[in-house]
Amino acid sequence: MDEALYKEALEYHAKGKPGKTGIEPSKQAVTSHELALAYTPGVAAPAKEIDKERWRAYRYTNKGNLVAVISNGSSVLGLGNIGALASKPVMEGKAMLFKLYADIDAFDIELSEEEPERFVATVQALAPTFGGINLEDIKAPDCFYIEERLRNLLEIPVMHDDQHGTAVTIMAAIINSCAITGKSTENLRVVISGAGAAAISTARILHSCGIVKEQITMFDSKGAITAGRTGLNSLKREFAIDGKAMTMKEALRGADVFIGLSKGDILTKGDIMEMGKEPSIFALANPMPEIAYSVAKKSRPDAIVATGRSDSPNQINNVLAFPYLFRGALDTYATTINNNMLIAAAHAIAAIAREGTEVTDEHISKFGKEYILPHPGDKRLLTEVSSAVAKAAMESGVARREIISFKEYRTTLLARTDNDNFFSKNKLRHHSREHAGNNQGRKDTL
Repeated sequence: MDEALYKEALEYHAKGKPGKTGIEPSKQAVTSHELALAYTPGVAAPAKEIDKERWRAYRYTNKGNLVAVISNGSSVLGLGNIGALASKPVMEGKAMLFKLYADIDAFDIELSEEEPERFVATVQALAPTFGGINLEDIKAPDCFYIEERLRNLLEIPVMHDDQHGTAVTIMAAIINSCAITGKSTENLRVVISGAGAAAISTARILHSCGIVKEQITMFDSKGAITAGRTGLNSLKREFAIDGKAMTMKEALRGADVFIGLSKGDILTKGDIMEMGKEPSIFALANPMPEIAYSVAKKSRPDAIVATGRSDSPNQINNVLAFPYLFRGALDTYATTINNNMLIAAAHAIAAIAREGTEVTDEHISKFGKEYILPHPGDKRLLTEVSSAVAKAAMESGVARREIISFKEYRTTLLARTDNDNFFSKNKLRHHSREHAGNNQGRKDTL
């Protein structure tokens, strides 16, 4: 970051009310009667109703639109293990994006705890407050253990965005790259640089969408992950390939896709010249990509090139996914965000870019090699991705609330972006049903 931007960022965060988020009341409480309704004695009424039937918390409180953004600051993008307090500006920023893009109220929680089981116990104790848990910037492999434990313990969606938000967006980019080049996902040869949370989750979703595991070559700091290597953890062994160790250049020979989730400037012109026809080069390290966009395009004019930066075409940004994954999950009172919902989100994101020209204040974009993903803030993301996620939640049996009319649902979603109150206008019909998924056998009503 240059000095001028550094200074400007500090001024931005400090001016006026410090930080980037706040809390505002959603009900009026001016008169004595309104105060009696909002607090004592009226507040006892919803408390008693929730005590009788706990899922009524979604009706009488903000639980159904409230997400916790939780981190211990052990692996903050580009900054490393900076600890809980120093991670707070980042978590506030994530909470801000939830509100801006999907009208989800989010509260950042920074925990001074790196021991995984104690971290899990703390989040479990906090969970009744929230409708969903977004885990953020937690080092691997702890993040895998923490997410899995919380998914098993809680009856609300838990997602580690560094894993799944990134993976969904990359999958959407690959879907559209194949649409442009005519390649089939089943035949793709993929090279992944990096073996952390995002890389493992990306490899998993690629496999779920038809890419053969044996066609995925993953590299960590010690080289290619092969079955013959010793000291591999269970996560890396999941994607260890047979055969001898190879260099990155050897792995890229004839490859269709490169996914960089590691560090900057590790690829050369010569490396990508080894790739197959019309390759997809996703250099996602920040702030410096594995290979600069301009260098990659000049070396391989036939390539589809994407980075994690906003100053080049085809930014692969998890903000295209996470707000809408949670929006669809919250609106169906889902017990989890499962693989069906992740894949549905990827296909919905991809479809938006294929639909036609997108016009924004800064861009006029038409589907092609320079536009494989929609830009953040495209309102179609809110309506189409949230709807796809909600539908997948219902079809996979993890929804506790039915959306009967998706046409009406899309209308209410758009109303959110105009700062209208969703619940005062919501005309969705929904009915109670026995909980499925993690709640089989329960008969709570909504």
